[in-house]
Amino acid sequence: MNGRVIAVASDPSHAFSKQRAPEIQLVAGLGVAGDAHAGVTVKHRSRVAADPTQPNLRQVHLIPSELLGELETKGFKIAPADLGENITTSGLDLLSMPQGTLLRVGEAAVLKVTGLRNPCAQIERFQPGLLAAVLGRGPNNELIRKAGIMAVVQTGGTVRVGDLVDVHLPPLPHQPLERV
Repeated sequence: MNGRVIAVASDPSHAFSKQRAPEIQLVAGLGVAGDAHAGVTVKHRSRVAADPTQPNLRQVHLIPSELLGELETKGFKIAPADLGENITTSGLDLLSMPQGTLLRVGEAAVLKVTGLRNPCAQIERFQPGLLAAVLGRGPNNELIRKAGIMAVVQTGGTVRVGDLVDVHLPPLPHQPLERV
């Protein structure tokens, strides 16, 4: 299973959207160099308020470009990096990946998938109705979060637009993604 990077982004502030760039630098154990969410411990404001010593399981945010296309069919205008992701992918079913999946991105970087992004109220302020559009219900009425996945950086490296993403599933039994 392979995909491709179609956009990369970072932002030194806690703005909702990030700034697109031709490349980003991933730093092992920290996240995206220069990004407000990089660090060993949590950087998301709500999580810092709850417990600033929690490990940062949200160092890198990935969203599939296919979600952006789905949102466009619902009348939303969303470009890569608008939803705060660091890496926008194409050709990968990110949401179905189990916990612990390894993503080799580009020549050297390796990400370990930790869980699902939990969309917050900021997404609704970005565009009214968007929160409901990135949530769904499964066959057993379970909540489905479609706002991307989170990962930690296992091996640093440069990630560029156009890089391949190679997926390595963890050993069985697989654990489904939960919000982190």
